[in-house]
Amino acid sequence: MKVVVAAAGTGGHINPGIAIANKIKEKEKNSEIIFIGTDRGIENDLVPRAGYELKTVEAYGISKKISLTTLKNNIKTLKGFKQSRKIIEEFKPDIVIGTGGYICGGAISAAYKLGIPTAIHESNAFPGKATKFLEKKLTRIFLGFADAEKYFTNKERLVVTGTPTKVKEQKFTQEEKQKILSDLGLSINLPTVLVFGGSQGAKAINEAMISLITEGKNDNYQIVWAAGQKQFEGIKEKIEESGLNINTIKNVKILPYIYNMSEIMNISDLIVARSGAMTITEISLVGKPAIFIPLPSNSANRQIDNANVLAKIGAAKIILNEDINSNNLDSSIKEIIKDPKEMEQMGLRAKKIAKYDVEDKIYEEIKKIVK
Repeated sequence: MKVVVAAAGTGGHINPGIAIANKIKEKEKNSEIIFIGTDRGIENDLVPRAGYELKTVEAYGISKKISLTTLKNNIKTLKGFKQSRKIIEEFKPDIVIGTGGYICGGAISAAYKLGIPTAIHESNAFPGKATKFLEKKLTRIFLGFADAEKYFTNKERLVVTGTPTKVKEQKFTQEEKQKILSDLGLSINLPTVLVFGGSQGAKAINEAMISLITEGKNDNYQIVWAAGQKQFEGIKEKIEESGLNINTIKNVKILPYIYNMSEIMNISDLIVARSGAMTITEISLVGKPAIFIPLPSNSANRQIDNANVLAKIGAAKIILNEDINSNNLDSSIKEIIKDPKEMEQMGLRAKKIAKYDVEDKIYEEIKKIVK
């Protein structure tokens, strides 16, 4: 099978594409798979790291706002549509699969015009604009959450699969857990709180975390914090201005990005994060309690919808982006970790929405539409 995966921008877009590609390769070892992305997103790290070729085009999305910048970006995006079509014409794939980012518009549209089967994975409970825009051009729409079904007209194209991810539930012995924590400079004797804001980092979470750490609030828990590759250096400067060395803070490990996220999620006791669809999926699979700080959106409260999938069943708490600070974040963490039995119950509730064998389900659907 020859496959093009279109994915760009964030780990939440790219990692599902990689998971689908890996499953196709596992089932059909002679498959040829390439990715289409941009030259500025994290796909330039994650895709080659996963062993796939990345071809880049220009894509910024089409904006109706009038300015010199948006005009230039609109022109570049239209150019990117042509670039995507050229790549697809030359590669001659059996299917084009989109997993997120502005890149999907050009790649899916080109494949549709060329008569090539198309599919998209919509991970959010509230579908993105691109998915809705492309609905009529898609042979299949894979959904991360059943909550999203009501937003689509062509129900026969929908398949609720869950969201593909590299994160799986893992059982570690005490010795294995101690080794992972020791490598981070942490202890097995304190509750571990994993904090992240997605591959790009999250400004509001990061600012609250800087204050929380420099004020030494985490006296009874330890932190693994993925601050985001673009924000890491700025955070390092702010922390060091307070007289702390970022590499030697007691009970704290700060990283730009966590590549072994499956391991770290599984050894953590509580997760503090944005509520991207990938994060919801991963937390449900590993069965952990969570505190969500949803990313605000002017077009739709997409991450609020995602967060509520777990909050409404008592598996997570929500702090709104405009409300978060070091005090309420710290108090929320301490409120949860003080009751280990309730933490365990929150984790079990999270597992109730977990979907398994996601990649197998998607592969079987792909086989149905690839002749």
